[in-house]
Amino acid sequence: MVKASDVGEGLRISSKDVRKALQQEPRSSCWRRQLPRDRFLALAGTGVHGGWQHQMTRWMCSHECSFQPAQFLLLVGVPVASALLLVQCLRWHCPRWLLGAFWKLDNQEEPVSHPTPLPENESPRQCPPATLPEMAAFYQELHTPTQGQTVVRQLMHKLLVFSAREVDHRGGCLMLRDMGISLLIPPGAVAVGRQERVSLILVWDLLDAPLLSRAQGLVSPVVACGPHGASFLQPCTLTFKHCAQQPRHARTYSSNTTLLDAKVWRPLGQPGAHTSRDECRIRLSHFSLYTCVLEAPAGREARKWLQLAVFCSPLVPGQSHLQLRIYFLNNTPCALQWAMANEQPHGGRLRGPCQLFDFTGARGDQCLKLKYISEGWENVDESSCQLVPHLHIWHGKCPFRSFCFRRKAANENEDCSALTNEIIVTMHTFQDGMETKYMEILRFQASEEESWAVPPPASQPPPCNRLPPELFEQLQMLLEPNSITGNDWRRLASHLGLCGMKIRFLSCQRSPAAAILELFEEQNGSLQELHYLMTVMERLDCASAIQNYLSGTHGGGGAQENQRLELDEKL
Repeated sequence: MVKASDVGEGLRISSKDVRKALQQEPRSSCWRRQLPRDRFLALAGTGVHGGWQHQMTRWMCSHECSFQPAQFLLLVGVPVASALLLVQCLRWHCPRWLLGAFWKLDNQEEPVSHPTPLPENESPRQCPPATLPEMAAFYQELHTPTQGQTVVRQLMHKLLVFSAREVDHRGGCLMLRDMGISLLIPPGAVAVGRQERVSLILVWDLLDAPLLSRAQGLVSPVVACGPHGASFLQPCTLTFKHCAQQPRHARTYSSNTTLLDAKVWRPLGQPGAHTSRDECRIRLSHFSLYTCVLEAPAGREARKWLQLAVFCSPLVPGQSHLQLRIYFLNNTPCALQWAMANEQPHGGRLRGPCQLFDFTGARGDQCLKLKYISEGWENVDESSCQLVPHLHIWHGKCPFRSFCFRRKAANENEDCSALTNEIIVTMHTFQDGMETKYMEILRFQASEEESWAVPPPASQPPPCNRLPPELFEQLQMLLEPNSITGNDWRRLASHLGLCGMKIRFLSCQRSPAAAILELFEEQNGSLQELHYLMTVMERLDCASAIQNYLSGTHGGGGAQENQRLELDEKL
């Protein structure tokens, strides 16, 4: 039999243990596992102090209810949050194609954007990053004096045309031969006693041009003046050609970056601020990259001049195939020189003078349709009509299209050597939807007997791509008035190979004489050749003006040349 004192003593001990456990509970979160509920109730007793036991039971239940959500959040919430954070980091730092290999969001594949096809002369490439020694060698070669020569070279995966020299307080001028680009450093731009190296660079890398919208068209080359960021005591003048029909719609752009950096093109002044009839003339406060973009105002139609150039290799005896390539180029000298450089590895040569084309920015693609092939030849291609994407021409990508022709025998037993030795081709080109309004006719003729023009020897004077401004204006005034006999700018156009339709087209221009003189410049004719043409035309006034300029330019050192010019004038 248990005594009441023993029970009371047990109750006293149990109450003390419970109070001790309750005091330690905040310091130990695991006391409930060490002291189970059944054992706790046994310690507390079953028949004594029932009110106190009821209160303790209510406290335990409330404690369990408040403890379970916190434990659940610790056990489940932390891993879930870590997983979400890991997914977000992967989405930020991993490419989409890598993520697509592991999962698909909402069971939907991400649409793949197909790249825009590039023109024939432009291929996607990934250039390795340049090292510091490579960059130093790159800029050192660009700024090394070229002794007045124009150098064409590929440096750091860029095709460049450049010239460099040293200038002092007397100033100087740099010109890129046959490109229509010049840089003038005026006297006083460099301090007395100092010499500065300057360079003029034409960038033939089409990827360096500005990223344009459909409403914008590229009408000039990308030109760089170096060294980048150089400034002078007096502003320098950069001049290059453009092909916009309305100069007031042409706007110059500048990228204040080096050649190897990513380009950041920004407009330089208002439209028409630096453009004349066919030139961009910019006064530079410091050296950087420059170009010209055609931007017509809202509601106006933007237009630019193209030159259509036909290239092919020589037709030799026994040749069974012949390929023609027709380039759609901006009407600038450097664009034609680019096409010539592009054709040089293939042996292609320019066939006849380039033909002008009025290209509209708001129209469709350019169509090139084969209309006639002379007897004895056939078209190898499946189609006789080819398309050039509108933006490839509008953004100045210099695209071309080609036709391949094959000799055919008159009968099965006839040998190829007995076939025709001449080919005549006629093509029509127009913008899609404008065939009935405006169309240009391209004619090509080649024979085995004809003599192909060879490059001029080094002893000949270099071609004069641009006539001096004062001589240009003087000849323009002399040739502009229409003569009864036709011995004016029209006769000069005939000597340059233009047909009647082209001459009628030029007669609608603001200044036909200026247009035909510009065509002579684009054909890289020298002043001596122009003097000879004027003598043949019996325009002795124009010939005398040219001779006077040459005499003043060469001074007394050109006695033999002056004698030859006088003899030509007498003839």
